[in-house]
Amino acid sequence: MSRYAQYNTLAVTIADRVMTARLSRPANLNAFTVEMANELVDLFTRVNDDDAVGAIVVTGEGRAFCAGMDLSREGNVFGLDESLEPTLDDLRTRYEDPVIVDGVRDTGGRVTLAIHACRKPVIAAINGAAVGIGATMTLAMDVRLASEQAKIGFVFGKLGIVPEACSTWFLPRLVGISQALDWVYSARIIDAQEARAAGLVAAVHPADQLVEAAQRLAASYVAGRSGVSVALMRQMMYRNHAAPSPEEAHRIESLAMFYTSRDDGHEGVQAFLQKRTPEFTRTASKDMPPFYPWWPR
Repeated sequence: MSRYAQYNTLAVTIADRVMTARLSRPANLNAFTVEMANELVDLFTRVNDDDAVGAIVVTGEGRAFCAGMDLSREGNVFGLDESLEPTLDDLRTRYEDPVIVDGVRDTGGRVTLAIHACRKPVIAAINGAAVGIGATMTLAMDVRLASEQAKIGFVFGKLGIVPEACSTWFLPRLVGISQALDWVYSARIIDAQEARAAGLVAAVHPADQLVEAAQRLAASYVAGRSGVSVALMRQMMYRNHAAPSPEEAHRIESLAMFYTSRDDGHEGVQAFLQKRTPEFTRTASKDMPPFYPWWPR
């Protein structure tokens, strides 16, 4: 049985080293739950050690991508423990304390942090409504493709809450601070063409071609690539671009070049000189260089 078959809210398939993970609560427009959050965290953690997967496509089952948090839950619909009085110090010193993890930490943020730490390229195929967490979870993914029918909304203001899922870090980096603020202040629903014009999505496709286009793109990121190289490039881009100085990027790039050049880099150079397809052997599950991960929690 597949290691991903036990999920209740996700449907997972793998073909040609491309995983397609479908949010799978179609009767509820794939509305987000704590269970879905936990399963997504598990998937994006587990896939790091699965060399059968080179890249991941995330889409929705049925006519929606994800219609936001399931608001039908009794009590705090976001799964938070209202009896607590957490402080910023608690989030710093008790970050992994189960009381804080389960009762205070934003469930969407736990998902996007798992995506951010992933060693594989991640592509969102936004097939329909992507509202609230349905929109913000995609911001940690590398590329977003949208169906012509996609509708995206950062609607938190209408509920009297705030953006989550680390979106106040990701969204301004993707579209700029003014555009990000406009979308969250207005809480309006934007269509695929507006999202593309702002740079939030890379391309818009007919609905029946969207997932196949995402899978082709994912496959192009995998074919003839070193798993270690791809994993390092992904993490270097995300983390170095937020570093306070290019000198920090230089330090990390120096180490990454050193170790990749003496491992799969030898094969890559020889394949180039011999005009053949490289046969890389290093894997992201077992062969990451000794300085990885280089960032503090």
